[in-house]
Amino acid sequence: MTTTDTTIDFLALTDADWKKRLTPEQYRVLRHHGTERPGSCALNFEKRAGTFSCAGCGQPLFKSHEKFESGTGWPSFTDPLPGSVETSEDTTFGMRRVEVHCSRCHGHLGHVFPDGPPPSGLRYCMNGVAMDFAPAEQGA
Repeated sequence: MTTTDTTIDFLALTDADWKKRLTPEQYRVLRHHGTERPGSCALNFEKRAGTFSCAGCGQPLFKSHEKFESGTGWPSFTDPLPGSVETSEDTTFGMRRVEVHCSRCHGHLGHVFPDGPPPSGLRYCMNGVAMDFAPAEQGA
């Protein structure tokens, strides 16, 4: 699990630095806009209370109460934590989609679609390999 280190300038890390910090699959997804196979990550099945954070820099991204079963094979959320993600237009593969990336390290997390449940109506469809999970402390 990557811990949050506010002393690192993640935007200044070189490609070689990222290769050292991440597993090959994390590197492919976070740094090269890859996608994991649907249903391949244990975080898709995570149901405990806690926080999902960026595997690249440790920034908290989503609280578990925002997670829902979308049936897509990827962890899906209704809303990110304030300021934790940014979006951009993605026109790869002849489609027009909205890419979601970490606001701290700019790692690719997945895409957001307008077909989620109320109240937001959004489905943040994330690559599980791009995130870590920390269970909530008991009694907290």
